[in-house]
Amino acid sequence: MDKNTLVGFLLIGAVLVGFSIWNRPSQEEMERARHYQDSIQAVAQQEAAKFEAEAAAQKQQALVLDSTSLFFGANQGTEEFTTLENNLVKVTISNKGGRVVSATLKEYKDQQGEPLVLFNEEESAMNFAFEGKNENILTEELFFQPMNVSDSSVTMRLTTTGAGYIDFAYRLLPESYMLDFSIRANGMQNFFPAAQKSLNIEWWQRARQQEKGFDFEQRYTSLTYKPVDDGSDYLSEFKAEKETIEEPLEWIAFKNQFFSSVLIAQNNFENATLESVPEEKGSGFMKNYTAEMTTFFDPTGKEATNLQFYLGPNHFKTLLASNDLCINKNEDPELEDLVYLGWPLIRWINRWFTINLFDWLSGWGLNMGIVLLLMTLIVKALVYPATYKSFMSSAKMRALKPHVQKINEKYPKQEDALKKQQETMALYSQYGVSPMGGCLPMLIQMPVFMALFFFVPNAIELRQQSFLWAPDLSTYDSVLNFGFNIPFLGSHLSLFCLLFSVTNILNTWYSMKQQDTMGQQQMPGMKIMMYAMPIMFIFIFNSYSSGLNYYYFISGLIGILTMVILRKTTDENKLLAQLEANKAKIKQQKANKGTQGGLMAKLEALQKEQERLQKEREERMNRNKR
Repeated sequence: MDKNTLVGFLLIGAVLVGFSIWNRPSQEEMERARHYQDSIQAVAQQEAAKFEAEAAAQKQQALVLDSTSLFFGANQGTEEFTTLENNLVKVTISNKGGRVVSATLKEYKDQQGEPLVLFNEEESAMNFAFEGKNENILTEELFFQPMNVSDSSVTMRLTTTGAGYIDFAYRLLPESYMLDFSIRANGMQNFFPAAQKSLNIEWWQRARQQEKGFDFEQRYTSLTYKPVDDGSDYLSEFKAEKETIEEPLEWIAFKNQFFSSVLIAQNNFENATLESVPEEKGSGFMKNYTAEMTTFFDPTGKEATNLQFYLGPNHFKTLLASNDLCINKNEDPELEDLVYLGWPLIRWINRWFTINLFDWLSGWGLNMGIVLLLMTLIVKALVYPATYKSFMSSAKMRALKPHVQKINEKYPKQEDALKKQQETMALYSQYGVSPMGGCLPMLIQMPVFMALFFFVPNAIELRQQSFLWAPDLSTYDSVLNFGFNIPFLGSHLSLFCLLFSVTNILNTWYSMKQQDTMGQQQMPGMKIMMYAMPIMFIFIFNSYSSGLNYYYFISGLIGILTMVILRKTTDENKLLAQLEANKAKIKQQKANKGTQGGLMAKLEALQKEQERLQKEREERMNRNKR
């Protein structure tokens, strides 16, 4: 890339930036547009509320007028609440609809420092629909009677005008986030058709924004489900999506980044239609979740419909322990899949190494920032042999730079590039140096570093844990708030992200310097790209968790210090002497064997064969021209 081309790109960039600024609407125009959109939204909400109120009134009126209904006495009443709780969670159940209306986690706090509420009555709904011979039952508007109430259990009974009834039995397990839930009919054989074998469930919930960073939390908030005999899957985190699942499901989860409401069925869910709609930023909510499905129901009452809720944190080992409490005793429900730990190999590293190392270090009672620092040091120590091997491969090539430079001077023309490459490879072969020797060790390190990329954002232990200037390592740190939004950057600047990008720039500069001393020529455009990437990281990672940016900053800094120390402690003159001795040894081996082996010899032979084929093609082309 010459000077004129570079200047041209800079001018084009300046024109584009200036054009975008010039076309940006004024503050007054944006306020008018925002007011217009708010007005439309308000009218739409009013119309929707009016429609829902009218529909509810019509439904209620129909129930009241139908005095012949078996559930005529259940369509009127006063809503009352029953609370079940243990040392971990408090669950509130309403007699209206006999459903769970709120769940509060005692060991976790919201952003205001109050006990964390997963959902409340206005943010959730659950309706059970039973098909009868002459009428259907919709439980959401019917009043149940609380029976057998205790601190951890209650039976909500839906009575009829006759002797039959339907029981919704809830039992909160001790020392757990699991809530058992069963449905059983009693004395209602004549109400249901003989062929009736299922009931319909409608479940709805608005997922609250529980963390400071909306954009980052959005990445990990999704409607997740687990098909039978298959791995878990999920709907899109970023766009509205509705999907009908043909295969039976073991469970359905309304998932936030760190917390989930999960509904589990002993006899699976069938004909599930799932929908996830993202909420607007600033609304206080992340997603609008809806699930409609069917499950087993015995109208004779001989067998209960057994369901179960998990209302708790997305903590890997807590979810593993909850698997043992699930009603599906014959199958592993794999609730731990709610904590996404990466692709199969990386997930394996995280499950058996990263999590156990993290738990061991955090068990010392250290600050989470120190725990991440120690984890990074341990990981760096484990991959040090590969790092050292990669460095020594580069050092050997750097020691041979004078010889490589002579080859470059021997073949200055572009058409001699193949000859230059062939002679360079032959040189490396003579000294027993492999240009690929530094690549394999780097590839070995990648899964370990990627494992922490997936682990840190999903580690609930970092939530609301402060370190240095970051008040919460699970979300972004903000040392500078702009007061306005910058496209692709946001309304703040993360210092850990900035430090991470600076170390990347230093690492790039040092790596480019190393390549220059090795005699490797770099394209000017490639150099610009190498320096542009760390700057792009500021825009990409500015809204990421401060814990993740801190890890990358420390990892990059340790990497630079390691390379500097290795460079200072490596005597390249001694290394060159070793290479000369190695050259003589290889030469003697070739003389004894009569042939040469190894990767370098194969590459050299391959290049000679390519050169021979190229010459044959050139000769054929010359003959054709004649």
